Order: sequence, then structure tokens, then C-alpha cells
Amino acid sequence: MQQRWPNRLWIVRHGESAGNVAAEAAHGASLARIDIAERDVDVPLSALGGRQAEAVGRWFADLPAGGRPEIVLTSPYRRARQTSEHIRAAGGLAQGAPEHLIDERLREKELGILDRLTRTGVEQLYPEQAEMRRRLGKFYHRPPSGESWCDVIQRLRSVLDTVSLHHGERRVLIVAHQVVVLCLRYLIEDMTEAEILAIDAAGDVANCSVTEYAFRPREGSTGKLVLERYNFVAPVAEAGAPVTSEPDANVAAR
Repeated sequence: MQQRWPNRLWIVRHGESAGNVAAEAAHGASLARIDIAERDVDVPLSALGGRQAEAVGRWFADLPAGGRPEIVLTSPYRRARQTSEHIRAAGGLAQGAPEHLIDERLREKELGILDRLTRTGVEQLYPEQAEMRRRLGKFYHRPPSGESWCDVIQRLRSVLDTVSLHHGERRVLIVAHQVVVLCLRYLIEDMTEAEILAIDAAGDVANCSVTEYAFRPREGSTGKLVLERYNFVAPVAEAGAPVTSEPDANVAAR
């Protein structure tokens, strides 16, 4: 029987973005709105985010030649594409690896009318949405024109189908966003709502952190991906780049 999963799967959150910096400033000043002009899809890496991406790229480059990513799937958002490009430029991919494959299903969770609002802003401008989120929880709450975590999970199910159909026995790197990292863990590890929300509550996914799975053929009836590390920040820290874990600019109902 042909192996349906990659031999190794890495999931990397993008480096710090200008949106992360703006969101942190808005929260620190208890502002209602996050001050950033671009659409979320167009928000670039900050200068620090570029350093973080280079650092994780060098970490991948230090792996044995036969152990680096062969396939890169990337969110279409600019900050994720730039992170992927830095990893390639640092020599972090296997020789002959194709250009990163843009997959819109890996995009950031969409917040609809709550986009660019802080929690303070949501409570001030859309108190009924703040109350609904408290009642339903973030896993199921879908803001108008936006997505719930369940909506993100539904599109990520098809991403994993694509990975298993086209990239079995390969080494695959996914570059995306905080909620995507968490929702992929939920799917790959067959978690419950309570389990994944407990991991989320324990701390944010750090910028350019590495989550890594290895295929274990003797696990289960047909083998499975087994978590080897989560939110691994040593590549960034050891390179001397500050580790950051700011929420994204559309943080309000993450």
C-alpha cells in the first residue's frame, strides 16, 4: 500500500509582520482600532520578521541535504510568502525544490466586520458580537462576513487531502498563520475542541516557530503523522533574533 502521508511535515508561522507591531501598539494603548493601511492580505513582514525568517531558513539549511523540505505550500498573504522566500534564499530547501505553491486555503482566519478591531473595539462597537462570542466560544463563533475556527478547519481538511494525494513520502513545509497552525494540529492529532483551545490558551504560536511531524508507519493500522515538536523557537533565538508572538492585525476574534 502506498504511503499517503509525507515522511516529514513542518508548519511554520510567518515572521513578525507590520500588522503584528500595529496590533501590539493598539492593545498597549487600549485603542479600538488597529492603525494599518493595507488589506490584511498585503501586510508585509517587519524588519525583525525578515530576520526571523532568515534565521529559520538557516536552521533548515543546516539539516542534512536529504532532510530539507522538498515541497513548500504557502498562504497567499504577503507576510507568509515573504517568509517562504527568505527560507529559500537562506538555502533551507532541498536542491531542485519547486517555487512555493500558493494555496488560498492556508489564508488567515477572516474576521469580517471585526477586522482591525481590538477586543476593546469589538466590545465598544459590536457589543452583541462580543456577547455572542462569549456565549458560543471562539471555536464556533462566526462574525458577520467572517469565519469561525470550524470554517478554517473545513478548508484545511481539503489541504490535508491534497497533501496526502500528491505529496506522500515527501518532505513538506507549510508556511501560514497562527490559527492555521492550531487548526492543523486539531486535524492531524484528532483533537477535541477543548484540547486545542487549551493549547491556544497556554500561549500564542510564536513568529517563525516550527511545528514538526514525522511519519511513523507502525502507528495505527496504516501509519500516522506524530508530533515531534511544537512552537519550537530555538532557530530564531539561537540566531540572535528576538522571539515574538504578537497576534495578527485582525486579532479581535481570533
